[in-house]
Amino acid sequence: MATLAELTRQNTVLSKEEVGHLQRLVADWGMLADFCFADMLLHVRALEGPGDARWLVVDQVRPATAQTLHIRDWIGSWERDSDRPLLNEAYEGGEVIEGVVDIDGVAGPVQMTAIPVRHEGRVIAVLTREWSEQKGRQPGLLERTYLSIFARFASMISAGLFPFSGRQGSITAAPRVGDGAIVLDAGARVQFASPNAVSALHRVGITANVLGLGLAELGFNDAAVRSAFDRCEPVLEESDQPSDITMLEYCIPILEHDQAAPGGITVTGGVLLLRDVTELRRRDRLLLSKDATIREIHHRVKNNLQTISSLLRLQARRLTSDEAKAAVNESVRRIRTIALVHETLSREPGDDVAFIEIVRPLLRLAEEGYQSPDRPVRFTVQGDGGKLPATIATPLSVVLTELLQNAVDHEFPLGSTGGQVKVVLANQAGTLRIRVIDDGLGVPADFEISSANGLGLTIVRTLVTTELGGTIEMRQGRNEDFADAGITPPARGTGTVVDLTVPIGESEPL
Repeated sequence: MATLAELTRQNTVLSKEEVGHLQRLVADWGMLADFCFADMLLHVRALEGPGDARWLVVDQVRPATAQTLHIRDWIGSWERDSDRPLLNEAYEGGEVIEGVVDIDGVAGPVQMTAIPVRHEGRVIAVLTREWSEQKGRQPGLLERTYLSIFARFASMISAGLFPFSGRQGSITAAPRVGDGAIVLDAGARVQFASPNAVSALHRVGITANVLGLGLAELGFNDAAVRSAFDRCEPVLEESDQPSDITMLEYCIPILEHDQAAPGGITVTGGVLLLRDVTELRRRDRLLLSKDATIREIHHRVKNNLQTISSLLRLQARRLTSDEAKAAVNESVRRIRTIALVHETLSREPGDDVAFIEIVRPLLRLAEEGYQSPDRPVRFTVQGDGGKLPATIATPLSVVLTELLQNAVDHEFPLGSTGGQVKVVLANQAGTLRIRVIDDGLGVPADFEISSANGLGLTIVRTLVTTELGGTIEMRQGRNEDFADAGITPPARGTGTVVDLTVPIGESEPL
């Protein structure tokens, strides 16, 4: 479905500022539809040919307080024949017009109010309210009050005072009319409070009759109201009320042109929408507390692993067997790899970790621990791999560490000219693909990782196939492999390519 911006750009000559005015209007008009208990459509005048103007529906909203008349979406449709006279009259006269139209599928006539949308003195669109009256039913006090509020907003729209050009930010989280509405006069005194608004006031301990009183007199934190009336624009904010209640407040001032007032505008009243968000904020605080606790646990696990690593290094210094020292040092390296994952998790919210934030430190550790002047090896990474659960990131980190050490030990023997090892990460369709490619000597042509009996490759094979449920292949490199990785093919040897595939589901992209 085309957007308002696309429809206006393709079918009208409205300026960017005028389209922005319409976009601000539709951002707020859910409230208008709730106040008037009716469907609302936004029409713009589109030129089809020389002197031939038609009306195009560019947006539509249904009320949350009444049944809709329109089952189908009208966005992108041309006006109905019965609509055209009212739309033209409202556009050309610049006044709110009421009349009767016909809608397919609706029995009987439908009432329509056509409201000209004015921007900087010029009518740029027409907003229509469409509803079917129920015969024999008299509206109650709440309905009459809401309709009178809508009429005041309609006057603001036709005068170019609504929507508010100065308001910034999204109001998608703002309370709706059904959450609770309070009507205020020019002095910010309560003229009307809906039943849900009265219930909200009761929750903060206000049980007295509120009519004719200011909110501050009642003990209600009215900072949002005072700010909205002073600034002549809507204000959305949370406030802490008595009884440890958190209230989300959205105050919309009602304005009129007044040449005697500062700026030529005066506040004649306002609407305050309320929603009790105490439980939501309590849950937010609980989630933040749990998240902080989880990160602290990861931090302590990392510290414990580093302590174990230090103890093993102390023990290695007392050993006399070179083989025993090598075994302990390899254990230290594996523990440091796991500690690195927990360190990353302790810095990030949630249980997922950006895998690239683990791979980069692993490559730095490999450069510091594996290479030497006798065999300079450069480690690089390509891609990011997205975000992974800790249950996948931890064994993968151990696997990658083993593969990096294996590449250095077997591809670039001491005394060689060295080379480079590149890690390529790709996250596609719920599968993480990792390629570790080097330009070293290469494995034998008949090499099978399933028959390898070294401890490092045994750990790799077990973790990938058993714990991660993936696949692994190790083979000699080909020219196309080096071309894809941007590596010059080795002058001596064939190089080695290790391909891993690990199912991870739908991971979060970076």
